[in-house]
Order: sequence, then C-alpha cells, then structure tokens
Amino acid sequence: MTAVADRMGAGVRLGGKTTGRRLRAGMLTVLAVLIGLAGWELVAWWYGPALTASPAQTLRAGVDLARDGTLLEASVASIRRILLGWGLGVVVGAPVGILMGRVSVIRRLLDPYIEFFRFIPPIAFVTLAIVWFGIGEMSKIVLIFYTSVFIVTINTIAGVLAIGESKLRAAASLGASRRQVLHAVVLPATVPHIVTGARLAMGNSFLTIVSAEIVSADTGIGALIWQSRNYGRVDWIFVGIIVLGVLGFTCDRLIRILAARLLRRYGVKM
Repeated sequence: MTAVADRMGAGVRLGGKTTGRRLRAGMLTVLAVLIGLAGWELVAWWYGPALTASPAQTLRAGVDLARDGTLLEASVASIRRILLGWGLGVVVGAPVGILMGRVSVIRRLLDPYIEFFRFIPPIAFVTLAIVWFGIGEMSKIVLIFYTSVFIVTINTIAGVLAIGESKLRAAASLGASRRQVLHAVVLPATVPHIVTGARLAMGNSFLTIVSAEIVSADTGIGALIWQSRNYGRVDWIFVGIIVLGVLGFTCDRLIRILAARLLRRYGVKM
C-alpha cells in the first residue's frame, strides 16, 4: 500500500509540474503577444494612419472584409493554390530525393540541374509561367511546385546520405531485400529530413504565392494586398499580411502534427 501511495504521489507531483510548465509557457506567449501589440500601437501612433494601421483599425478592416466574404474568398483561393503546388512538390521531391540518394548515377545526372535551378527565384519565372500556362490557376500552382520541389529533394538527399553504411550492411547481411531495406532502414532515417524540407517548402510557398497573385490574379491574399495599395487602404494591407502569417502558422502546425504521427509509426522521435 505504501508503494502504491508513493507512486500515486509521484504521479501527482509530476502532473503538477507539467501543468505548471504549460501554464508558464502560456503566460509567456500571452505576454509576448501583448508586447507585440503595444509596439505595433506605438508605431501606428508615431507614423499615423496614412502609413501604418493600428491594431484596432486592422481589426475593424478585417471584420468588414470578412462580412462581405472578400477575406474568406481570398484565403481559400491562396490556400488552395499553395496546397496543390506544395503537395505536388512533396510528392515528387521526396521520391526523387530518395532515388538520388540511393543511386549515385542518377544523383550525378540530376544534381547539376537541381543546383542550377534552385538558385533561380520563382518570381523570375512569373512572366514565363503566364505565357506558358495562362493567367489561370495552373501558372500559380506550377510556380509553387517549382519553389517546393527542390527544397524537399535536397533535404531528402541529405537524409539518405546521412544513413550509416553499417546499418545498410547489417540489414543486407540479415537477408533483407532492397525493398525491405528501404522500408526498415532508409525511410525511418529519411522521414525527419522530408518533414523539414516540407516545412521549409511551405514557407517558401507563401512567399511565392504573393508575387504570383500580384501579377496574375483577381482573388487571393496577394491580389488583396495589391488592390488595397491601389485603393490606398493601408488597413486592408495589414489584414492581408496578418492573414498570411496566421495561415502559414496554422499550416506549419498541421504539418508538425501529421509528421509526429508519421514518425511515431516508424518509431522515430521528432
């Protein structure tokens, strides 16, 4: 009975410490947000409404845009383009990276192209994308795919090359086939690198979507920001910027949650 009571007491103390840490972390987050809002308010007061919208003005503008449906339409359009282009980049980049990491001949053949194109920003291809694919959705999706696929591929290659040769030889000596080695050794070691590449690619996708929508879109967050500039609505510009940040933050957290489940499947801690 004493041992059981001791274990229960230890569990209560551990739970109390965990709750305390979470409470402190939450308080620090709230404090950081309040400090940011105070700094934002100070900057808005200093420069005036012609140059900077205050938090209250931005909130009112966001409510107005949400009520007439403009904000939802723009957000859905941008997210749809980002998810399609980014998803294609991950689906193509991960297998190509694994293949390049495992087969040196393919790596030598494709590496010059990857190293060349990954230094050319997507905005340089905006005009060509419109000429080749038109002003519709395809041109924007292709640009986001372009900005995503190289990041995922390079991170995946790094993950494959980081696998110790001893692990591969051990699996082979135990009679594992190439498919079994891929599933039992290569994938568990590479998935964290794929996740990192996917998160970085998601960030770059948000950078690309703004420039793509500014040039050739009637709806989307980038188009909203550009149209706000034409109308002299600084508060709408701030709404667009904040929505981009919120959407990006949400997408990144979703990727982390899904990745954590995937990594647990392979017995890997993130």
